[in-house]
Parts: sequence; structure tokens; C-alpha cells
Amino acid sequence: MCDNRFDRRGFGMRHDYYSRHFGPQREFRVPVNIVRNDDSYEMLVFAPDREKDDFKINVQGLELTISYELKDNLTEKRNWIRQEFGKSSFRRTFMIDNTVDTENIRAEYQNGILKLTLPVVPGMERPSQEISVH
Repeated sequence: MCDNRFDRRGFGMRHDYYSRHFGPQREFRVPVNIVRNDDSYEMLVFAPDREKDDFKINVQGLELTISYELKDNLTEKRNWIRQEFGKSSFRRTFMIDNTVDTENIRAEYQNGILKLTLPVVPGMERPSQEISVH
């Protein structure tokens, strides 16, 4: 199993708290939920009001990257009285391991949620290991 799967923080990694509160945030970060099912991982990316053709999903080595490039920003051309939310481009990268069948990853976009199904190669699941406390 990869020690930093799905963007978990490890030793020596700077936490997002510091960049948010003590420096500029460089990019919009969409929220992602990850669920472990019996035979797959399910990633749910909250990205409402987007065009499904503008998402890019790429696997290179052990990195899964999900990105969205905003093609035409119509908000600039409108006479807003109040604007509390808007769309922007984003990019998220997650570490996966060799238990994920990268050839059969599926993605669908419905009701503002981009859902990725990452199947696990049969027989590659790692059993949980109990560690005793001394």
C-alpha cells in the first residue's frame, strides 16, 4: 500500500493550513470524497456547473490527476450585483498503488459530481494487519 495514498499527509510534508493562512493560495481546490468498496475505490469530486468534456483524467505511473480547464469565463461579461461563488480551473493529484487496475478506471459526471471508479485488481488486495501495542 502506498504510504501517501489519496493525498494523505506524511512525515516531512507541509500541511495546507500553513499555506492557506500564511501565504497565497495558488489554486482552487475542489473537495473530494474517497470511499473504499469491496472491489474498488470510488472518488467523488464536487464540481458543480461544469462541462463534462472539459475534465481531464490522467494516470502517469502511480499518480492520478484530475483537472478541469475553464474554457470561457462568462462571469467577466456579466453585470453582477452580488457574486458569492464562481467556477474556476483546478487540478488535483492523488497517489495510487499497484492494486488499482488503471486500465479500467471509469468516470461519469452527473448532478455536479464527477465520480471515478478505480477497480482493484483481483487478488491484489492487501489484508488489514493488526499491530499490537507494547
